[in-house]
Amino acid sequence: MNNKKNITKKLFRFWKILGPGLVTGVSDDDPSGIATYSQAGAAYGLSTLWTAFITFPLMASIQGMCARIGLVTSQGLAGTIKTNYPKPVLYLMLLFSFPAIVMNIGADIAGMGAVSNLIFPSIHASSFSIIFTITLLVLIIFLPYQKIANVLKYLCIVLFVYLIIPFLSNQDWIAVLKATFIPTIKFDKEFISIPVAILGTTISPYLFFWQATMEVEDKKRNKKLVVVDKKVIDDMKEDVNFGMFFFKYRHVFYDSHRRVGFI
Repeated sequence: MNNKKNITKKLFRFWKILGPGLVTGVSDDDPSGIATYSQAGAAYGLSTLWTAFITFPLMASIQGMCARIGLVTSQGLAGTIKTNYPKPVLYLMLLFSFPAIVMNIGADIAGMGAVSNLIFPSIHASSFSIIFTITLLVLIIFLPYQKIANVLKYLCIVLFVYLIIPFLSNQDWIAVLKATFIPTIKFDKEFISIPVAILGTTISPYLFFWQATMEVEDKKRNKKLVVVDKKVIDDMKEDVNFGMFFFKYRHVFYDSHRRVGFI
């Protein structure tokens, strides 16, 4: 009985720690990422699974740095750059980041509209996209951060089905393990473009801003948090690492299942 209570207590504590890192990791499962991983799986099967070992530490490290910046400075990335660097650096960052982020958001909303159109074919996808845009704007403007964060956090639970589905289908697990731990590299333009695309869609600029800003908002919510001590940093690491690992597991899912027509 005591062991069950301890396990329940640990799980509850772990769930309480999860927040910005988990939501950021899940948000990277956007239409551009799904399309890239599906194309990689369709073209080369399991051959690109080994890239997870490269992208995961890169993602965890970069997102961890962004989280530290948010925790320590109590500012987002744009605010930090504005405070500590000349204005030309800030404007150059905005020049390159703003179009990429806006287009990524547009692709995400268009993807939501396209999926909704599959469910309700009588309504055009663009109509759904307009509805989603207006709904998101209203929620972001009128709802406080904590409510939005809680909704996003609990919506992440739905995506845990990714951890189950691979075991419900026929997989050659020996081949999966071999492709994961033994890199396959082909020196031709088509194959090299796939790892480049995977890196590009995995390490996205909007994730940096999102991570730092969410850490700042989370810090403001927790009014007792004054000093960023080792415990706070350790909790942040658990949150970020789990969120990034969860995302990379879905990368493996897309690569392996698109190969057999699962998606």
